[in-house]
Amino acid sequence: MEAAVAIIGLLFVLFVLAGVFVTVKAVKAAKRGVDRTVAQARRTVEDTTLRARQIAQPGVVGELAQLRLSLRTSMRATQEVLRGGSPDDASLSEAIGLFERLSAHGHELDDELKRLEREPDRATIGARLPDLRERLERITHSAESLRWAARDRARRFAEDDLASLSDQIDVEAGALRHWTRVEDATDPLRDPVPDRPQSASVPGETKSPGQGQPTEGHARSGAAAGPSGAAARSWGPTPEDPPAITARDPRTQPSYPWQKAPRTEDTTR
Repeated sequence: MEAAVAIIGLLFVLFVLAGVFVTVKAVKAAKRGVDRTVAQARRTVEDTTLRARQIAQPGVVGELAQLRLSLRTSMRATQEVLRGGSPDDASLSEAIGLFERLSAHGHELDDELKRLEREPDRATIGARLPDLRERLERITHSAESLRWAARDRARRFAEDDLASLSDQIDVEAGALRHWTRVEDATDPLRDPVPDRPQSASVPGETKSPGQGQPTEGHARSGAAAGPSGAAARSWGPTPEDPPAITARDPRTQPSYPWQKAPRTEDTTR
């Protein structure tokens, strides 16, 4: 009995711990979702403010807003491309490490531009703008290099995969069409091919001596068939039949003056 109570108590403790663990995980996931939503809303508000300041306040303040907006847009686009392609391509891990180091310089420049927006001395801001613009160009150029390299790599992989897939589809299509030729060769219900006449000559085919010629047995069987066999094939003489040889009648033969008259036998003796 005590063992059963101990087992039930242990199961209860395990269920409580599992419930606490699941609750903590759910709270953390909800907190991350809220933080992500808040950060996205904050970025949207800041970008909208910078665009409005760029249009509404021309001059040094407007140029600072333009620099910050260009920096944020370039860095955000590069971050999305690298993090979006990293699950499918492990080679982008080093590029992500380089981008994180570049992001540190980008955040430093953005903070400096943000402090200059509150600077009342416009002349000081104007004097520092060329140096800030050069730093911005170097950072954005590096970010664009990483971004376009990752895009070209993904496009190249997609083209290679498409080419390989097309080759496999061509092979499979050929295999699927192969059944028609096999069926024509093995189908017992298809029309039989008429036999080729023996007397017909085929190019490239050589006949052995005696092939196609009647043998002695065939000749004897043909002779034994006689006129009945010929009559069964035809009702009249054929051009191949030789003319009959008959004796000439002496009375119908022409006479010539130099010939001697034939001597007749005396039947009165």
